[in-house]
Amino acid sequence: MIQSMTGFGKSEVTIDELQINVEVKSLNSKFLDLSLKLPSAFKNLDLSVRSFVKEYLKRGKIEVMIHYEKKEASKKIIINKDQLINYYNQLSEVSNELKLKIDSDLIGYALKLPEVIQHKKDTVEEDSNGEILNAVKEACKDLNSFRKKEGNALNKELVKYVNSILESLKEINQYEKERLPKVRDKLKKAIDELNLKSQVDEKRLEQELIFYSEKLDLTEEKVRLKEHCNHFIDSTKELNSGKKLGFISQEMGREINTLGSKANNISIQKIVVGMKDELEKIKEQVLNVL
Repeated sequence: MIQSMTGFGKSEVTIDELQINVEVKSLNSKFLDLSLKLPSAFKNLDLSVRSFVKEYLKRGKIEVMIHYEKKEASKKIIINKDQLINYYNQLSEVSNELKLKIDSDLIGYALKLPEVIQHKKDTVEEDSNGEILNAVKEACKDLNSFRKKEGNALNKELVKYVNSILESLKEINQYEKERLPKVRDKLKKAIDELNLKSQVDEKRLEQELIFYSEKLDLTEEKVRLKEHCNHFIDSTKELNSGKKLGFISQEMGREINTLGSKANNISIQKIVVGMKDELEKIKEQVLNVL
């Protein structure tokens, strides 16, 4: 069964004090167009995530976002004691040399100087990389479930449009037989108006009518269009058939255009216009099929 390229999936995993959230979004695209948004703490996972998403999601404009929240207030603040003592001693020396009263808050000034208070960066141990990648996998599974649901609805729409074309194809039959007699009547009327009846060879006239009958015959186009429509419906049962459905719809379009050019009948032309309208709906929806 076909799947839609549009989808959304998410998952969560807890590692130490970090609550990690993974979100995956997908839109339609001819190829795989992958965008990753990772925190600096997870940059080492870039290639692994790309490789996994490429294998699992196949095609689409895909955006993967990984972000995290701390469950508790951060305790990763470090005071560089050696640097703090060094600053304090130097400030004390300067105060003594200038014969200034040592400020009781000298330690406070020292704390504001560079490299005294250090914030340790959030990091994830390499042993935890597997857990994060597994969370990406779960988000991709969630997205694929979404794609399948959308694909079911998409399949119903596509089959409905194709069946509409097949029904229109049957309607053409009732107008086919009346075309050749009309051509015959036009030729005879033109001959009578030009007073050429005595100069016209009846056998030649019959030959011309046979030529027109072959030129106006729609049997071949109808058979091919019916085959393309049935092939299209069968192909909707296959996985990853989006590009194939696009090619089949192009072939359907060629046969419909030929029917229109050979119609020579206003009623058939109207039917062909309706078929073209349904085909445009098919082409628009096929763009979103994986």
